[in-house]
Amino acid sequence: ALHGRLARGAAGGPGWVDPATPHGAKRIAANIDGRPMKLVMSDEFGVPRRHFTDGYDHRWTALDKNDYTNDALHTYSSKNAFTRDGNLVVKTEAKRTVIVGFNDVTGRPSVEVKNYTSAMLQSWNKFCFTGGVLEARIKLPGAARVGGLWPAFWLLGNLARHTYVGSADWVWPWSMTRCNRHLMQKQRVNGCLSTQHFGMAPGVGRGAPEIDVLEAQPGPMRAGQGDYLKTFVGEPFASSSLQVAPGRDAMRPGPGNWPGPQEWYNGVEHGRNSTININFYGTYNHFPKEFQGPEYSYWSDAVSWNTQLDERHFDDFHNYRLEWGLPDEDDPRRGGYLTWYIDDELVLRLNSTNLNSGGTGSEIPTEPAYIILNVAVAKNWGFPKPPADGDICPRECFDCARRAEWECTCGLPVGFCDMLPSEMLVDYVRVWQDPADERQKVGCSTPERPTKAWINGNEHLYRQKEDRAPLRPIVHGGAPCRPGAEGDEYCGNTNGRGTCAPRWFSGLLGLEAGACSCAEGWSGPACLNPAGGDEIDWDPDVGVNPLGFETPIVGTYLLYAAALVISVGVGGVAMLRHRSHWEEQEKHRSR
Repeated sequence: ALHGRLARGAAGGPGWVDPATPHGAKRIAANIDGRPMKLVMSDEFGVPRRHFTDGYDHRWTALDKNDYTNDALHTYSSKNAFTRDGNLVVKTEAKRTVIVGFNDVTGRPSVEVKNYTSAMLQSWNKFCFTGGVLEARIKLPGAARVGGLWPAFWLLGNLARHTYVGSADWVWPWSMTRCNRHLMQKQRVNGCLSTQHFGMAPGVGRGAPEIDVLEAQPGPMRAGQGDYLKTFVGEPFASSSLQVAPGRDAMRPGPGNWPGPQEWYNGVEHGRNSTININFYGTYNHFPKEFQGPEYSYWSDAVSWNTQLDERHFDDFHNYRLEWGLPDEDDPRRGGYLTWYIDDELVLRLNSTNLNSGGTGSEIPTEPAYIILNVAVAKNWGFPKPPADGDICPRECFDCARRAEWECTCGLPVGFCDMLPSEMLVDYVRVWQDPADERQKVGCSTPERPTKAWINGNEHLYRQKEDRAPLRPIVHGGAPCRPGAEGDEYCGNTNGRGTCAPRWFSGLLGLEAGACSCAEGWSGPACLNPAGGDEIDWDPDVGVNPLGFETPIVGTYLLYAAALVISVGVGGVAMLRHRSHWEEQEKHRSR
């Protein structure tokens, strides 16, 4: 399943290792088996005043975008992500934003009011990796016993861009390369497709699986109470999960209950402070309008374990690590594993055998994955539950500015508003890979799992309506400065990052004006952001196949020769209807 285009690719960029990374961190041993691992990416966040607005940074993009997912109460602003005192800061505040735009979920123009502003950093389509060790050192935001914040550190396959909902439809979180004709309508790029388009190998299913290294839920409810009545871990806790499709469509455990015989995945190893997350077994993915039918809907499973946290994780830094081993090249049902650690203590170990026991066909991921760091605010994460019989609190107001009103106070976690603003601090992010394993690669579009042509051919799914392209070109200098020592210092001359170059009109009428000019290896308006790039460009000079790509949603029947000869009658009308519905949906998304 890992076989694809075998060309090695072209010479690329300077790599992704931050020069400030300590020498002792450049080679480590994997926890799972002691194999030597070499550093391939790092960000130490040591340069102050860095910002991550689109176009500023080679590694990261901080979103300026509303979040329509997961009952979000926040919007994302790039102003809420910056570096200070050697750390990345992700700031969450009670700041109201009126959003006039396009709703990714409904496909219609909308006006929304979000009462919270936070930040999300993505390395989407910049830095991705397949297999290896990922680690971040993080101080969690807020207070351990106050609910309402949702800090996360996670991976997502590059074919889906988080919060850009259209890119994820029938793509998230698929991790099945083989053909299953019963599921063709549900997996947008499935293993039953027999032709090559957008550079994707025929007969290889594709998707965007999700690996959650850390999702923390603070709060006051302890084990043996409320939602945690039947479990050994209460708030605050960290969830570590693999989310994949296809999931189990029958014989599933109910939320809040332990799995019965043959209901879930067997033999999963976990640490002494961790237990299965009985409150979240996955998601039923269904779609609006003409795609509401069961032929388009599917379960995705969350193989998820919770680990007990305490005040120490919110008062100081701790290490959160994932070790990811790729499955066998010829049989993706064998050999793969995912192992999670907190401070090098085992949280969860999941391998191909465990995943096979679910009987779904899902596989340990082989997709290039990008890194996400964010803090969300969502009414389904640490907020009071929806009203039950006899409960007079409407739980419809979640506005700290109106907390004097009882209708709003009862819908907010106790102490939540007093805790804001709050900051998640990240000391570093590092990735290592096994230099002896050629399957472990750096790159968002690899020979085995290309993504570039697909994204180029469907770029409207990966950008907002007003954007010309999903990502802006990286800027190198241009920030206003005053020529001289002060301006040179602002542009990083003392550290060799850049200088303040006088503008052509500087000195006229006594006006002193300059702009930062970056030295090689630095970017951003004020030359604060270190350069980076794949050392090997696995997918150079890619173009879009002019024939396009026939997805299963448009008309799976076109894959069969018999369907091609049906041009009259009910079958032909049905195919045209499927196509027209898909095209209409695509038009809505591209507006």
